[in-house]
Amino acid sequence: MPDRTPAPPAAWPLVALFTSGYVAPYLLPTVVGRLDAHLPLSPAQAGLIGSVLLLGSAAAGFTLASRIPRYGPRPLARLGLLLAVLGYGTAAATAQLPLVIAGAVLGGFGSGTATAVAASGIAAQRDPHRTSALGLLSVSATAGALYLTLPRLGGGHWLPFAAIALVALVCWPATGRLPGADRADRADGADRAVRASVRLPYPRAGMALAGALMLWSLAQNALWGVSGRIGAQQAGLSEVTLGIVFAAALGAGLLGVTAASALGARLGRAVPVGVGTAVIACCVVLASHARGLGSFAAGEILWNAVYPVVLSYAIGLAAALDPRGRWAVLVGSASSLGVACGPVTGSLLAEGAGFPGMGLVLGGLLLAVAGPMAGVALHVGGRPLTPGSVRRRGGAPAAVLAAGAGTPAGSVPRVGAQELEVVELPQLRTRPPLRVLLLSPAAARRGRDRARRRIRTGV
Repeated sequence: MPDRTPAPPAAWPLVALFTSGYVAPYLLPTVVGRLDAHLPLSPAQAGLIGSVLLLGSAAAGFTLASRIPRYGPRPLARLGLLLAVLGYGTAAATAQLPLVIAGAVLGGFGSGTATAVAASGIAAQRDPHRTSALGLLSVSATAGALYLTLPRLGGGHWLPFAAIALVALVCWPATGRLPGADRADRADGADRAVRASVRLPYPRAGMALAGALMLWSLAQNALWGVSGRIGAQQAGLSEVTLGIVFAAALGAGLLGVTAASALGARLGRAVPVGVGTAVIACCVVLASHARGLGSFAAGEILWNAVYPVVLSYAIGLAAALDPRGRWAVLVGSASSLGVACGPVTGSLLAEGAGFPGMGLVLGGLLLAVAGPMAGVALHVGGRPLTPGSVRRRGGAPAAVLAAGAGTPAGSVPRVGAQELEVVELPQLRTRPPLRVLLLSPAAARRGRDRARRRIRTGV
């Protein structure tokens, strides 16, 4: 029987889609800051628009979690990029508040669609952690370059939106290397229904990871959404200086992701996720208490160096939960939901408790979720797939997991190898038919003699 499991897409188109989907959350401080400065909005209202943008992104992930194989990565990726260009372009082209909000929501849905396609494809890769690390490297470099460039291009709320739309437009050619909808899946409705009815593996671990990562992302982006205000109002920094600090922080993120990619699975997943989250909690408290350039830059740079490291391991952990990519999309959408609630949460906490009080609350929340995230990594990390489950549990991606989980060499078929054809062998009867036995003892003996002759002659 030929293998009907589709080959995983190439890594670099997924990295491009990952970049186009994640660049909006990475540029959130400058988006919220410019909305506050150039439109008749309060800081809380500007943060609410940022949250609405990211809620659209989360809604796309929850909507498309189980539909990507049906419609195909290429059509959905192109739809997402098109919505991002139209939405962010509309928000950049007008100062009318309803149109800005509508464009932000539409662009956020497009970014979430691109992120969902990228997460599903990353889960099918031979090394999901390495691919997600490359995606974080790409988005950190892109956002860092934009933080250095945007302050020198003038004011206005339109510049960040135009930059996000331009990134989506640049990533459009990469969609040509993604597979389309599986024709065999479209033709064989019964087979598709069977595959769709397969339950998600590790349901408790997946739900725990999704909930913890939602709160983890909320805490991160609550501070990230008001970091510009902390630097400008509390630390007394100019916009150009803030751009340099943010670019340096994202550059430190590049180094952190490079180190995480080099380490790979040597430390497992529990140590980077648990210890890294505890370090981030300390950085959040330091940055929120900053009164000058030194402490603010130290907190932001160290925080952004550790943040993508933990995120890359969390994405790899979600991909390992289900080789079909469903948990990767659902956990990523839960993270987007936390990201969406981050800006307005940070704004409300900053107005109610001040920047230092906000930092203490967010640091405590991060310490609270560090344990469950590390527990999921320990719970799932010790469950290798057996060689006999390769064909039953997801084809090529399952074979990768089985081969990488300590299975003896040679016991798992090489991924991509052609399967042997099944040949039906004729069954030789060693007994006469039941009707012969029921006739008489003599007829039974004659039947046995004929069966023996048939076996000897091979007829």
